[in-house]
Amino acid sequence: MCGRFAFFSPAEAITAAFGPVSGFEYTPRYNIAPSQDVLALVDDAAGGLRAERYRWGLVPFWAKDPAIGQRMINARAETIAEKPSYRQSFRRRRCLIMADGFYEWHDAGKGKQPYFICREDERPFGLAAIWDEWRSADALAGEPALRSCSIITVPANPFMSDLHHRMPVLMSAGDLTDWFNRDGGNDELLGMLLRPQEVALQAWPVDRRVNNPVNDAADLIAPAD
Repeated sequence: MCGRFAFFSPAEAITAAFGPVSGFEYTPRYNIAPSQDVLALVDDAAGGLRAERYRWGLVPFWAKDPAIGQRMINARAETIAEKPSYRQSFRRRRCLIMADGFYEWHDAGKGKQPYFICREDERPFGLAAIWDEWRSADALAGEPALRSCSIITVPANPFMSDLHHRMPVLMSAGDLTDWFNRDGGNDELLGMLLRPQEVALQAWPVDRRVNNPVNDAADLIAPAD
């Protein structure tokens, strides 16, 4: 699964990694948790990229209670095209959540040890995700909708399998055209998700202060003593 991540790269790094992005405005975060806002890239229907904010934890448009989002922070790629909670968003509302790294907890025998995982070249990346828009049945006219998202996960690659049996889908600029293709079929999209995750990663143990989402500082990603 993916239950916590960090995003702290400046706009210049995102431009270098993905190209120009409109609407980029973000404060660095080192301990992003479910139910909090995340920054995602979407296509703007004109060939460009736009940054938008979503709440982490998908609330389907048909949900009666937004609390359902607490259980829907991750969507399994293997079933995303069939599950009623995800399939419409998968077809129509895909995005990339911006990240510099994510956390995973490994059972070390004396309690679970958190690890920070990032690319070997330390470049930012996109987490494949889907989003939806929800409005309360008694919402007032003009009241903004709740926009929320789920991160897509797949079986762990050989590197990650030592830490956990699943991992998020990491994407880069080369995936943008196919991921945002409005005419792409399920087979093509699932092929992107389920292909081997071959990006070179690195990981190190970090302080257990990351266990508490109240803590959010740059030293959370520093190697633990």
